[in-house]
Parts: sequence; structure tokens; C-alpha cells
Amino acid sequence: MAAEERVQENDVVTIHYTLTVDDEIWDSTEGEFMEPIQFLIGQGLLIPGLEQALYGMKVGDRRHVHLGPELAYGEVDEESFATVRKKDMPQEVPLEEGVELEMSDDEGDVIIGRIAQVKGDKVLLDFNHPLAGKTLDFEIEVLDRRPATEEEITHGHVHADPEAHE
Repeated sequence: MAAEERVQENDVVTIHYTLTVDDEIWDSTEGEFMEPIQFLIGQGLLIPGLEQALYGMKVGDRRHVHLGPELAYGEVDEESFATVRKKDMPQEVPLEEGVELEMSDDEGDVIIGRIAQVKGDKVLLDFNHPLAGKTLDFEIEVLDRRPATEEEITHGHVHADPEAHE
């Protein structure tokens, strides 16, 4: 089989995947209302281990990918926790573990945090990715691949209708 038929850098790849964490399905593109995902390989748009696993695959290939935290969302970063006083929390937010909050950092960028613990008059917020520190298991299938257009490579992402940009 010619190398160009296998997934390589600067290919647009379409996959189905099912992500399992701790023996529970966390996410999937398969199902009645789900759609496959499409992305540009080599742009760092996927977690590193998943992108690495796609290299060399061809359309129709299926693969199980087992990723430790170092190739996924990293280890839990203790510096990504913050303690705030209950009275400083928005009143509309239920003070329960697992509740997600959308906040802004000092630069005005939106960040997502979760309530990790409520104790006394303090609330511990966790700004780690929800899958930080977790081992991930993916079942992936390559549905399609094509070389990216020069414009897609320059822009670093897939265009909806690449023929219209050539």
C-alpha cells in the first residue's frame, strides 16, 4: 500500500471514536444523533497520544488506543485548585461537588472550573481538565482521509468545503 494512502502529517482525517474511562463510556461519536469528527493531523488539535495513534492508519482501520495521563490530559496539577469563600460564590450556583462554573481569568478568557469540595465556609474549585490524571481508552475507526489544502495547512484547521478554496 502506498504511504500516501496512510494517515500522515497535514492530512484531514475523519474518525469515529468511543472514549472509555474507568470502564464507563465517557464520550462517543457513534449513535443515532452523533457525527464523526474531522480534523487536521499535525496541528496539535487532538490529545497527543490519540494523534500519534492515527499516524499510519488507513481508511477502514480500527484500533484500540490505551493512553496514560502523560499522553492525554496530563496529571492533576495541584496549582490548578483555588479556595474561595462561600459568600464570594454567585448565589445562583448550587454549592455541590461536581457543579461546573464558567469564569473569566485575569485576561478575560473563559475558564471552566468545578466544585471539588465544600467545607465550612470555603469552596475548593478545580480548574484541571475533568480527565486530568485519568487513563483513557479509545476505540477509533478511520472513516476518511485526504491531503489538506495549502489554505487549510496555513490556517491550521479544516475548511468545510476545501474545493471552494483551491
